[in-house]
Amino acid sequence: MSFSTSLEKAWNRRISWTLILLPFSWLFRLVVNIRRYYHQQLVPNSSLNIPVVVVGNISVGGTGKTPLLIALVHSLKAQGFHPGVISRGYGGSASNYPLFVTTDSAATAVGDEPLLLASACPVAVDPDRYRAAQWLLEQTDCDVILSDDGLQHYRLPRDIEIAVVDGECGFGNGQCLPAGPLREPVSRLQQVDFILTNGHGSNLSVTGGFAFRVEPTQLRHLTSGKRCALDQWHSGNKVHAVAGIGNPQRFSTTLEQLGFEVQLHAWPDHHDFQGGELQFDDNLPVIITAKDAVKCKSFANDSVWILDIEAKLDTAFLEKLAEAIHHLKKSI
Repeated sequence: MSFSTSLEKAWNRRISWTLILLPFSWLFRLVVNIRRYYHQQLVPNSSLNIPVVVVGNISVGGTGKTPLLIALVHSLKAQGFHPGVISRGYGGSASNYPLFVTTDSAATAVGDEPLLLASACPVAVDPDRYRAAQWLLEQTDCDVILSDDGLQHYRLPRDIEIAVVDGECGFGNGQCLPAGPLREPVSRLQQVDFILTNGHGSNLSVTGGFAFRVEPTQLRHLTSGKRCALDQWHSGNKVHAVAGIGNPQRFSTTLEQLGFEVQLHAWPDHHDFQGGELQFDDNLPVIITAKDAVKCKSFANDSVWILDIEAKLDTAFLEKLAEAIHHLKKSI
């Protein structure tokens, strides 16, 4: 078991060895509060004259934020908006920023999540999200900006905050980093505009907000692009599942619920795949996530399939969000 896996398991227990790190967690919370006050009260950035919606979370790990963002983009476009996405570009490293993301961009430069989002709308990456937003506003026809993550990027002015919560994992032991998994205390949720919970679970202590779910839609062959309906799979139930995402176990569980007998090969979130991770000594199919697929096109073999997923959002939430954005556009 890796140290990161051991740490995550400890975070999910009320009493564990991580509690010896509580003094560092208190210091972490103090620094977070000072940074937020500094950027929002002492030296706030001027408005971007365009509605800015931040979609983020208060805990580390995967919460289903990327499929949620894609679903939000499609919903806003269907309602006549022209959304654009800004991102830090985690997992990528470029020599110059801001950087416009296209479907031909290299994941090593822009990151995996922005590359996945680029097929849905204009995307710009920059460690300074405020600068990315300014660039996107100047270079495209965007009339609303979605920030991929950035709830704690206080330099970025925002009009609407959406906090995404993992209904299965909840908030672990309820402590901030490094004693627990939280980037900010749970009380931070009282200050956001919307709370979206991915699924439900007994560990969840937040009330209100809206639920959403992420559902598998099809299997897609990585090299040929051939699509296969979930009920039309005829290549056997035993598969390798390879995932470099925030919650690999959820990916494995989804495949098991579809009837697969899964051998899970979990890698760290944003893992830089080199090819060997998809090679096995048998002829079993290999199933990966769409997020990982954008990094594996150049060295995939014929055994590799992608499990496509889609976030299903509450209609009432989408209506409230659109109403809020319309109101902001009129007032700006």
